[in-house]
Amino acid sequence: MLVNWHDPHHIYLVCGKTDIRKGIDGLVMVIAENYGLELYSNSLFLFCGGRNDRCKGLFWDGEGFIILYKRFENGRLSWPRNSNEAKKLSAQQLDWLLQGLNPFPIRKIQAARPGSFY
Repeated sequence: MLVNWHDPHHIYLVCGKTDIRKGIDGLVMVIAENYGLELYSNSLFLFCGGRNDRCKGLFWDGEGFIILYKRFENGRLSWPRNSNEAKKLSAQQLDWLLQGLNPFPIRKIQAARPGSFY
């Protein structure tokens, strides 16, 4: 069975480094023990190790877990390393991530406060 990256209702990016040598059971334990997210709710969990040129995905298809592994031959992922949380991604953010772009762009222009003229 091939998995469409956009089929899951929820897509979570696990920030920071994860030991991607782990298999299904190890990745399930990471989610269950650290994040408290529902594993069986049509969710895709994405993990990245120390190198940013490969990632793993964990997906429940209703019958069992599927583990996905992707290695980029010519480029790297822009993976958030600064926290130990699972951030929810939209389909657009997932596309950005898989293209090597930052899925969480930093806003350079801040909203102006009304009445603050100089």
